[in-house]
Amino acid sequence: MCDLETQKDADAYTEKMGQSSDLSRRDFNKLAAGAGVGMMLPGVASAQSISERDIDIRTPDGVADCHFAYPSTGTHAAVLVWPDILALRPAFREMGRRLAREGYAVLTVNPFYRDARSPVVSFGASFGNPEVRNHVLPMARNLNEDTHFSDARTFAAWLDEQPEVDTSKGIGTTGYCMGGPMVMRTVAAVPDRFAAGATFHGGGLATAQPNSPHLLIPDTKAAMLHCVADNDDENDPQAKVTLREAYDAAGISAEIEVYEGALHGWCAIDSQVYHQAQAERAWSRLLNLFANNLA
Repeated sequence: MCDLETQKDADAYTEKMGQSSDLSRRDFNKLAAGAGVGMMLPGVASAQSISERDIDIRTPDGVADCHFAYPSTGTHAAVLVWPDILALRPAFREMGRRLAREGYAVLTVNPFYRDARSPVVSFGASFGNPEVRNHVLPMARNLNEDTHFSDARTFAAWLDEQPEVDTSKGIGTTGYCMGGPMVMRTVAAVPDRFAAGATFHGGGLATAQPNSPHLLIPDTKAAMLHCVADNDDENDPQAKVTLREAYDAAGISAEIEVYEGALHGWCAIDSQVYHQAQAERAWSRLLNLFANNLA
């Protein structure tokens, strides 16, 4: 989970690489300002032509602003994306588009819609900035297992109403950082629809608390992928063991791997610790998960 300890690791990483976080974000901003965010990601072989739209979804708690990207023709398996603590922004829109080019109807949500519409932070903002942390952390703390369950059910129902979605196929879901627990609660909230879930540098997946996400595993059916940051594993090496034991006991397929040299946040293309090689390896495992389970 994003905290001061993981931020210290991120700052040390950029210093070691001889690159300030401000410089990396300036480079990202230049690309995004020139409609070139996609240039930061490798191309998709046999990419499908896609369409996209910004949409508002009414929930029990308000109106969620979201981004929906999908192949321009046909119907496809749906995917629900939970961003990290900086919420819906250009980087995650592009990540959603990339998944759509692979043949999925992708809904990327603003998890903080109860407090603010996206973008909830300024362009190129960093969790390493104390002002940014002080802005997003209260919004993150306003979310809990109840809001996760409620939102998951609402978004799944919305997806099933869309003409671009093939409802004969299972839904997938992905989550980054704080989106990790959201994924695990999502697959438990609508177990008959969610067939696959993946977390990337997810925090708080297996804790000693009575509401720990891993306790929901017996209530789920989805095949799972957990891509664990190296430093997150160092801080809590027991988490992966607890997850493995819970999945094995429930008889649920799960791939759990610590990504060597990849720090918390490594999969987000605008992160100061973005690690392209390991992010691409995690991406390939995600595509394998979906190919095998969203049929």
